[in-house]
Amino acid sequence: MSSRLLSKNLKIKLYRTIILPLVFYECETWSLTLREERKSRVFENMVLRRIFGPRRDEVTGEWRRLHNEELNDLYVNSSPNIVRVIKSRRMRWAGHMARMGEERGVYRVLVGKPEGRRPLGRPRRR
Repeated sequence: MSSRLLSKNLKIKLYRTIILPLVFYECETWSLTLREERKSRVFENMVLRRIFGPRRDEVTGEWRRLHNEELNDLYVNSSPNIVRVIKSRRMRWAGHMARMGEERGVYRVLVGKPEGRRPLGRPRRR
């Protein structure tokens, strides 16, 4: 992703077609915590910094890394961020599960209540 031989448009296409599907694999079933959301955003920003490269500062003339706002202006305005995509896929999957028949196992796990009670205390060693 940091090669100068590839154009930025090609790098973005590679990111969207190869890397993002790998990241989104089975994301419908994740229970996304705030820590995992932050890690996902950090990963996305890391890849985008690799794609867009450093910028030369207008005042000092030194090379510097892009700030998050600059990354958002360059990439996120054209497509949603990674956390929003994961949440929308989870909502779409929840809609599929809500429409499933009652005999389906996934629906029974979603709606069903476990029967019986668990014993009190710490589980015994095997």
